[in-house]
Amino acid sequence: MQIHVVQQGQTLFGIAQAYNTNVTELVRANELPNPNQLVVGQSLVIPIVGRFYWVQPGDTLFSIARRFNVSSQQLTTINQIPTNRPLSIGTRLYIPPTSKVTKEVNAYVEPRGTVTAALENSARAAAPYLTYLAPFSFQAQRDGSLREPPLNQFPTIAHGNRNVLMMVITNQENDQFSDELGRILLNDQDIQTTFLNNIVNTARRLGFRDIHFDFEFLRPEDRQAYNRFLRRAKERFSREGWLLSTALAPKTRADQPGRWYEAHDYRAHGEIVDFVVIMTYEWGYSGGPPMAVSPIGPVRNVLEYAITEMPSQKILMGQNLYGYDWTLPFQQGTVARAVSPQQAIALASRHNVPIQYDTKAQAPFFNYTDENGRNHRVWFEDARSIQAKFDLIKELNIRGISYWKLGLSFPQNWLLITDNFNVRKR
Repeated sequence: MQIHVVQQGQTLFGIAQAYNTNVTELVRANELPNPNQLVVGQSLVIPIVGRFYWVQPGDTLFSIARRFNVSSQQLTTINQIPTNRPLSIGTRLYIPPTSKVTKEVNAYVEPRGTVTAALENSARAAAPYLTYLAPFSFQAQRDGSLREPPLNQFPTIAHGNRNVLMMVITNQENDQFSDELGRILLNDQDIQTTFLNNIVNTARRLGFRDIHFDFEFLRPEDRQAYNRFLRRAKERFSREGWLLSTALAPKTRADQPGRWYEAHDYRAHGEIVDFVVIMTYEWGYSGGPPMAVSPIGPVRNVLEYAITEMPSQKILMGQNLYGYDWTLPFQQGTVARAVSPQQAIALASRHNVPIQYDTKAQAPFFNYTDENGRNHRVWFEDARSIQAKFDLIKELNIRGISYWKLGLSFPQNWLLITDNFNVRKR
């Protein structure tokens, strides 16, 4: 698989020729609505086995081989080049594919009200690439009962694709995380018993095999109560043969202050649960100033801290499937509009502006002026940014990746999953 960044003057036909493929394959792989309107700076996934590389100044056969984790002998044999002759700048070399590692992939899907056909189709399209499918969410009630989300065909989709159906349970009231609801569930033992009984009965009835607690903005003083609850839940769910997982705020130290962080005990969760999803996104968020949603540096910092507190094989890295469109200049109290990667590219095309790439954040962005003369900045995800995250997953040897959320079109992501990983099925 190859990632190609469109340059000024390039056409889809010329790009296809350069990689020994055809226009039809490029259109299909990248779901291009108008093949004749490529955006400068747009990244395309080239669906070929292996990849091509053009020799740059300073390159040697050894340096290229090391860069792509292949042997010099492989490169000379496959490309039929002599080993004792310097490489010419611009020479095209074929790089064979390397072995893939096995990882787990989760994706949340958020049915709100009625489930649309488009959302079901998004889950159906993603399910072959998933280990877990996670409808969001079952809302805990103050009496220990559960408010169920509409599930429609999600259990059938999960079963047909060997996905573990993940039962996401939140402490949300009126779509807001409630520390008071958390306090009741974690400290009132009678209500907690009812709560666990209702979870078991519901999971049995609907076929869930992983119970996933996304308890956020808990009171700091409930940190140990949360740990005790998880131990009790683990003992109960293990009798059913189910997994237990949790969602964690993105911390870089154990005593990190703030309502989102203080009740999440990385070390304890690492000891108790089967795996965690760390929410490594929302540095750039809808109510804040424009920046990359999941810049690679802060993501790395969180994961490097996490593996000092728990086994790396218990960590799923959280990843956004969306970006934001901010109106400039940013004013506190305004809200940026969420966009999918495909919507972002269409926006750049409509306004005829190039896509730029921030190499520090490892994320694409662009600026445009709307029909009313207002300036905008858009940060989103593309093939380059997601490949940077996949490289980090492999480098740190973590369990895999978890996406928030399905229903946002990003075709290059799923192709690159198959190129980088064997997805574990359970």
